[in-house]
Amino acid sequence: MTFTRQGTCLFRPQFGILYRHAVPMGTTANEEMNRFWAKNNKLNRPMSPHLTIYKWSMPMMMSITHRGTGVGLSGGISAFALLALVLPGNYPYYLDLIHSLSVGPALLGLAKFGIAFPLSYHTLNGIRHLFWDSGKGFKIPEVYRSGYVVIALSILTSIAAISYM
Repeated sequence: MTFTRQGTCLFRPQFGILYRHAVPMGTTANEEMNRFWAKNNKLNRPMSPHLTIYKWSMPMMMSITHRGTGVGLSGGISAFALLALVLPGNYPYYLDLIHSLSVGPALLGLAKFGIAFPLSYHTLNGIRHLFWDSGKGFKIPEVYRSGYVVIALSILTSIAAISYM
């Protein structure tokens, strides 16, 4: 069998070791995965550990939350901008529509917190990451301390923003 790619024959002796590891052209990803798992089973290699074996820690949860708030904020802003372009009417019309729903203060406060907390958390945790970029705060006690400070300040700034609105 000869493996070729744009006129280069990898079966020739001058290519030595290359032809033994070349993948035949035209194989599918499924065939490659089957070949990969068959080789690993034959060599009795262990499977990589999954998320279930890790003990969840506060820095791990904060990292996941930071990524989630970033995706949520960018998605929310993009959706808001798209709706502002596509929907008929103007901003005061939709603001009056929301006021006419007569939602209770508890639900309104929860909605405000749902907007304020991700914004304040992502901003404050981003500042924490900027300190890390300068090489400060990498000792484990400092990581936990700065994490608790970010969480506390995020809650406090969110509550302050809600009470101001």
